[in-house]
Amino acid sequence: MRFGVAFYRRTATLYLMENPTPSPFTMTDAAAARIARITSDEPSGTKLRVAVGGGGCSGFQYHIDFDVNPAAEDDLVVTHAGSTVVVDTTSLSLLAGSVLDYVETLGSAGFEIKNPNATVKCGCGNSFSV
Repeated sequence: MRFGVAFYRRTATLYLMENPTPSPFTMTDAAAARIARITSDEPSGTKLRVAVGGGGCSGFQYHIDFDVNPAAEDDLVVTHAGSTVVVDTTSLSLLAGSVLDYVETLGSAGFEIKNPNATVKCGCGNSFSV
């Protein structure tokens, strides 16, 4: 069985050569490390859940939260460097091709979603429109 690797900045996505389509949602090494650090003191099986809901100043709003419940059968489950992110199928239609990153600057630190589908996003980066 042959494997391939796709790179997007600091993100590596491993996939089978028979299915050369990378995951529709990925995370960077920085995001995986931060998730691992946060969940290290949480109950086993804790994962980050990323969703999109209506609201915000641009129409849609990102929701990022930790979840201990099992993933639904139709959820996308992405595992990288020992960290797990879950995205529901409804949100995935707006997040296809997105990358979850963890960014630290002098003024702030937090998760950031780099969404190629967003045509407009608000100043704080938490809401967007397509």
